Amino acid sequence: MRKVTMLDESQPGKAIADKATATSTIGRRTWPTPIWVPKLLRNVLIVVAVVTVLTALVLVAWRVPSALVIAVGGFALATLLSFPVRELSRIMPRRSRGLAVLSTFLAIVGLLVLGAIFLVPQLMAQFATLSDALPLMADAGRRYLLVALELLEEWGLSAGTPEQVASRIEGDLSGRVGDFTGGMLGDPFALVSGVFGFVVAFFGVVFVAAYLLADMRRIKAAYLMVVPLPYRHDARDLWNAFEHSFSRYMSGLFLDLLIQGAVSALVLYLIGVPYALALGAWVSLTALIPYFGAWLGAVPAVIIAFTVSPLTALLTLIAFFVIQQVEGNFL
Repeated sequence: MRKVTMLDESQPGKAIADKATATSTIGRRTWPTPIWVPKLLRNVLIVVAVVTVLTALVLVAWRVPSALVIAVGGFALATLLSFPVRELSRIMPRRSRGLAVLSTFLAIVGLLVLGAIFLVPQLMAQFATLSDALPLMADAGRRYLLVALELLEEWGLSAGTPEQVASRIEGDLSGRVGDFTGGMLGDPFALVSGVFGFVVAFFGVVFVAAYLLADMRRIKAAYLMVVPLPYRHDARDLWNAFEHSFSRYMSGLFLDLLIQGAVSALVLYLIGVPYALALGAWVSLTALIPYFGAWLGAVPAVIIAFTVSPLTALLTLIAFFVIQQVEGNFL
């Protein structure tokens, strides 16, 4: 705003000072004039913006499902690795966060290479042996099934002879397994497309995680700049609390999966259940499912243990029960 000053001839010194003040006021940078927005209109604009963003996310997830998988997976991986990256950045030259991110990913690649050298061949060998032994396991399962059906027939609870009921059950199972394998292997193009999509999604998750880890400070600064100044302190505390708790949760979940798989494989090996390593890997995968995943992982182990002896199956069931109690109360 331009300041107009009247000159007073009786006081020439004061007039010159007032003129200098007016000149400095003209050259001084002032804040833009605030625009008053009614509270109702502001709330409506916020709701419209939120609905628009959510609609766009739903549309993207519907049209390109892999994009949502890449975004969520990258965020989860970045959260999981945020703790080691933060600790490494403190000891890196000039506290370089980019170098810490690179070192973390190189360490993960090294662990994957070691796993591919030592664990993957044994897992593949056990899965191959397991597939070859499936007919023998099916015969053993049929014998146990016939024994159970004979007991039901004696109690008058069977809908037919044991052989007829067993034949119907085997027909249903073989049909479903055939449909499943036919859907996976019947169309080579679909199989190749699925493998290619998995590879693209995997590298997309790694790229998103690396970007989030490298530019975490800029993302945090942009997030704080959006928040109004009076609430910026609370927004920073919310960011720090969420980052700390979610990072610890992801790290704990990953460690819990490793412990469950390793302990299950060791216990099955000591009991004498074959294919202990493959069954332990299966337990680690199913443990991601809350509540029912751990028991779902125990089903193949108990079935395979039945092919050894009923006592081995009972010991396997007790071992999984103890593992779940320890995991639920201490881990």
